Amino acid sequence: NFDKYNESINKIPVTIITGYLGSGKTTFINYLLKQNHGNKFAIIENEFGEVGIDDELVKKTEEEIIEMMNGCICCTVRKDLIITIKELIDKKRDKFNHIIIETTGLADPAPVAQTFFVDDDMSNLCKLDSIVTFIDAKFTGLHLDEVKSLGVENEAHEQVAFADVMVLNKIDLVNQEELKSIKKKLKAINVHAPIIESKYSNIPIEKIININAFDLEKILEMDESFLNIDSEHHHDSSITSFGIHIEGSFNIDKLNKWFTKLMIQNGKDLYR
Repeated sequence: NFDKYNESINKIPVTIITGYLGSGKTTFINYLLKQNHGNKFAIIENEFGEVGIDDELVKKTEEEIIEMMNGCICCTVRKDLIITIKELIDKKRDKFNHIIIETTGLADPAPVAQTFFVDDDMSNLCKLDSIVTFIDAKFTGLHLDEVKSLGVENEAHEQVAFADVMVLNKIDLVNQEELKSIKKKLKAINVHAPIIESKYSNIPIEKIININAFDLEKILEMDESFLNIDSEHHHDSSITSFGIHIEGSFNIDKLNKWFTKLMIQNGKDLYR
């Protein structure tokens, strides 16, 4: 038992930050980087689209920040995740003591977590500390109620189901009845994970970092196929992204007017 404990403390803890589009994940990363917590983080960000924007949204720091674009980390770029982490540890191990993975809002956290158990090198190098799911108090409830076509996952539901901790964010945008309603929905999906209420993604770091909350046995009770690397999942193909590259100068006023018109006409269908 002592050998197992000694082996565990030498592994690098990993926190998976997940949550549906617009729930406040990147805002939390910025908040985290401004705090005096004594940790040195390596942060891996996953972008769903071909044009990265989170690297511009995240505060510039001395932390190791790596961006993985044009694919969801739970499927198309999962092999890249393994390569990225191995290279990080091989070349820059002395520069960090904790890895944070911020998934795209459309990611199923289960395959990401699975990576640390089905790959021998990953299981020897890293220890999954927790899956932290951010929830938009105003809008995530609507996504939890969405009925998907046969074979298509409800990512918002999966993110809540696999959470070790749920951060109920943007509580300032809802009233007490709405807050009570979303909490009831969350507990109906995941009764075990504690719910932390927050505004602007401001959460005490010690409540979600180095908490040793991930429980493989609990996950296997919920999903017997968790360690099956051949299991497939399908995203909702109605949600897509596109990018526009602008070279040279442009008229910022006209661009803002175009964005305003777009949001008025299609606001309910835009995530970010």
